[in-house]
Amino acid sequence: MTINLTIFHSKAIIMPTFDIVSKVDPQTFDNAMNNAKKEILNRYDFSTSKSTIEHDKKTNIITIVTEDDMRLKAIQDSIISRMTKQNLDAKSLDFGKEQYASGNMIRKEITVKEGIDKETAKKIVAKIKASGLKVQASMMDDQVRVQSKNIDDLQRVIALCKSEDFGQPLQFINMRN
Repeated sequence: MTINLTIFHSKAIIMPTFDIVSKVDPQTFDNAMNNAKKEILNRYDFSTSKSTIEHDKKTNIITIVTEDDMRLKAIQDSIISRMTKQNLDAKSLDFGKEQYASGNMIRKEITVKEGIDKETAKKIVAKIKASGLKVQASMMDDQVRVQSKNIDDLQRVIALCKSEDFGQPLQFINMRN
């Protein structure tokens, strides 16, 4: 009795990939917020103010409470300028509407956007597909994964995404060969 064994070696084809994400470095953002708070506390026009700036790290929401629109605008400008100095993109901030708190105080919540929402991800994937490059783009949770046989096409996708404005900052991570 003869047994004939045939062994096939299957090698998985691994294509180069990278992920498109939108994240804010928490430590750098915390530094920017602390610097903005110090700047506001040291300003002469805020010496008699009851303004408060609080950042809830769990929900990633900044809450500003102040007396008038002028001070609110000054606080927002301070936060944006401190983020810019820390090389953070201010597009990651989602400014909500002002609400009137107790008395004559104004309250505003600013959400720090983390991850790519479905609508923005759809725009990114559509833009990549419309480019005609031989790549595959797919939405995965709060990021977009791009695959291609050619790494040069991946570089072109990165350049394409950098040239477009999708309403939030994008980072390109996990480049795999």
